[in-house]
Amino acid sequence: MRANNVHHKRYKKTLAFVNQHIDKGSLILDMGIHNPMAELMQSQGYKVENTGGEDLDEDQTTLINSKAEVVTAFEILEHLLSPYQVLKSIKAKKLVVSVPLKLWFSKTYRSKIDMRDRHFHEFEDWQFDWLLEKTGWKIVASEKWINPPQSFGIRSLLRYFTPRHYVVYAKKSIH
Repeated sequence: MRANNVHHKRYKKTLAFVNQHIDKGSLILDMGIHNPMAELMQSQGYKVENTGGEDLDEDQTTLINSKAEVVTAFEILEHLLSPYQVLKSIKAKKLVVSVPLKLWFSKTYRSKIDMRDRHFHEFEDWQFDWLLEKTGWKIVASEKWINPPQSFGIRSLLRYFTPRHYVVYAKKSIH
C-alpha cells in the first residue's frame, strides 16, 4: 500500500467496515480514480472498478450505467458541489461511503497548493444521514472514529477526542 501512516489507519478501519457489510467477490464501483483503498479492496477479493476522474457534479454517466452491486465513495463527497445529485443518480442497491466530519474547532479543509483538493462540504453526522435519506438511501450501519494527527497543539489534542471520520453502509430505499 502506498499510503502514509495517517491514511493507513483510516484505510484499515474503512476496509474492516467494508468486510463486515459487503460480501467478498462483489462488484464495486469506487468513486474516484484508482487509489490505495481500491487496491486494498481488490486484495480482499472484491472486484473493483473506478470512475475515470470525470467531474461527477457534471457527469454521472458512469454511476447511472454501472452494473456494480455496490458503490463506494471514500472521502469523495465533500469535494463535490452537489453530492445530492450524485447520490440520487446511483443505480446500485448498496452504498458504502465515508466523509470527514465537521470539526467545531477547525476550518473546512482547503489546500493552497492543489485547487482540486478542497472540501466544499464537511458534514455533521445528522446532516449526512439526512442527505442519504433524502436521496433514497436507508442507513443499515454507521461508525465514527478519531484520527489523531502526528502534530502538536490544541487542535491536535482535541482531535484525540473528537470523531473526524464517518462511514455508512446504506441500501437503496424502496419507495
